[in-house]
Amino acid sequence: PRVIEELMESGCLGRKSGKGIFMYGGSSKGGARQVNPVAEQILSRYRVAGQQPPAGEDVQWRTYLRSVNEAALCLQEDIIANPVMVISVSYFGIGHCPQRGGPFQFLDTYGADRFVGKMRDYQEKLGFRFEPAQIVQDYAKSGKKFYVVSLCRIL
Repeated sequence: PRVIEELMESGCLGRKSGKGIFMYGGSSKGGARQVNPVAEQILSRYRVAGQQPPAGEDVQWRTYLRSVNEAALCLQEDIIANPVMVISVSYFGIGHCPQRGGPFQFLDTYGADRFVGKMRDYQEKLGFRFEPAQIVQDYAKSGKKFYVVSLCRIL
């Protein structure tokens, strides 16, 4: 993104240059760091008017919804053959709670239609990164479940 390019052009390269978002110097490990005024000026040009930092639960939703959407995109783009293939990756790779199933179990229990609605809300506020995968939109319209379909494909 352009903001990163501007930070780099201004010499805000992080620890190796002594300045990034924060000023580095001395040994203040774990201590408070001074915000780099150059970086702050650059970042201020990219702030969206009226946008507030997300609250804790909002951060969780935004992060989780995008990871579920990425799993759906993997299925849509034939990177995975069926939703069952995501289970071990979601448990061992990203620490998804085994008692709750993987991302497709979430879509089935939460509801693809509710998921699409929540993604659309975020898309309206935050842009294209929250566009729901087409396969989830299709399942939301038809009422299909991911695990019923995947178990039939396996059997």
